[in-house]
Amino acid sequence: MRSLTSRGQSLVRSAVFTIIVPGTMAGLIPYSLTGGWQRVGDLFGLPGAWIAGLILIALGLAVLLAAIYKFASDGLGTPLPTAPTQSLVVTGPHRYVRNPMYLAVATVIVGQALVLGQSVLLWYTAIFVLATAAFVYFYEQPTLRRQFGDEYRRYCESVPAWLPRVTPYRP
Repeated sequence: MRSLTSRGQSLVRSAVFTIIVPGTMAGLIPYSLTGGWQRVGDLFGLPGAWIAGLILIALGLAVLLAAIYKFASDGLGTPLPTAPTQSLVVTGPHRYVRNPMYLAVATVIVGQALVLGQSVLLWYTAIFVLATAAFVYFYEQPTLRRQFGDEYRRYCESVPAWLPRVTPYRP
């Protein structure tokens, strides 16, 4: 059997990463916090909020999977710091915002809060966002500055970290 190509290896590693990391953050932890996906009613008494929740979950998952795929296919690496991309990924969802994976996971969790009517997931989302922002600020950005230099600086000047652009970034 032939060995996998770099792109193939990156795709396999990224799939494992997706199951373990976002799977824990947006799956296992919310499952535990909600008593096994227990629906308790409409969040804040908003009837039909669960429909918006389903839309947010679908949107978040689509963005997350697209961003992770671009890390593997275009960057030939993974989101995992121990197996980073070989090139700066500025395609796919990264054309609109620098941190689409974190935003996507937060969106999925908010969607779960709406579907299940569980406000504890909104508190968890706030904690997740604060922890993620700290990680990005203190580890990820300095690391990317060292690794990609001026290319990353230009990208940061053009693409916001947290609020998506309306038009796609074109390097």
